Amino acid sequence: MYLELGQETVITDKNILGIFDLDNTTVSKATREYINTASKNGECITVSFEELPKSFVVTDDGNERKIYISPFNTSTIFKRIK
Repeated sequence: MYLELGQETVITDKNILGIFDLDNTTVSKATREYINTASKNGECITVSFEELPKSFVVTDDGNERKIYISPFNTSTIFKRIK
């Protein structure tokens, strides 16, 4: 199944490693460092340009890991997966 994360960005749900709320997880220094490192390595894709980002989705297709910063909250993403 495919999942639309915003700004016409679509991923396959079988590659999702985790879906995280930005407000709750970025309190941790380790999470902030992880996102910053991924951004520097070109692994971070922002799909919310006009809206504030609310979540991030970590994917891995076997070749590369990506982090998608999304304007949707986690409950919306979970509903779209079902």
